[in-house]
Amino acid sequence: MKAILGKKVGMTQIFAESGEVIPVTVIQAGPEVVTQIKTVETDGYNAVQVGYEDQKAHRVNKPMAGHFAKSETAPKKYLAEFRNDEGETYELGQEITVADFEEGKKLDITGVSKGKGTQGNIKRHGHSRGPMSHGSKHKRLAGGLAAATYPSRVFPGNDGPGRMGRDTVTVQNVKLVKIDTDRNLMLVKGAVPGGRGGLLKIRYAVKGQDDK
Repeated sequence: MKAILGKKVGMTQIFAESGEVIPVTVIQAGPEVVTQIKTVETDGYNAVQVGYEDQKAHRVNKPMAGHFAKSETAPKKYLAEFRNDEGETYELGQEITVADFEEGKKLDITGVSKGKGTQGNIKRHGHSRGPMSHGSKHKRLAGGLAAATYPSRVFPGNDGPGRMGRDTVTVQNVKLVKIDTDRNLMLVKGAVPGGRGGLLKIRYAVKGQDDK
């Protein structure tokens, strides 16, 4: 499985031994605790539920308090579930940290992209603008939607203005450059989805692991 939850701290750059400058994203990852183990016999599939970041006890209702009591851990603010079909064994209350990961490996990182509010079709979908000359009435409009007397309606699915951003995005094969076990930090090459403080799901890449 090899998965962990974390929060985006920000971006910086480091120098490799060769002198190359590497842009990296700093992620505060873990420690997280195994709060539930799902099996084929009890739930129909194999998975591990993990909890991240302590939560005040009075903010948790009684059912969730009992759920955390089973794993003998403090209430957690974030819960996530990861499929576990690789035969790895976990125990309730087990702690997972950045030390369980290996530098140089590839990661798949999932987060929520930055929200950009309501945008027009040009910014949202990359459409071309119309003529900008004086008198043009088609500068940044969406253009014809091919709906006249028949069928007298706009077909669904056309690219148009609307909400942009705040989507769940996964970037694949991100290289894990460095691990700081003392401060629970991961440094990964390049950018990851979301703004500072955004929650991230980090796991070993499902493909391309052998690529350099």
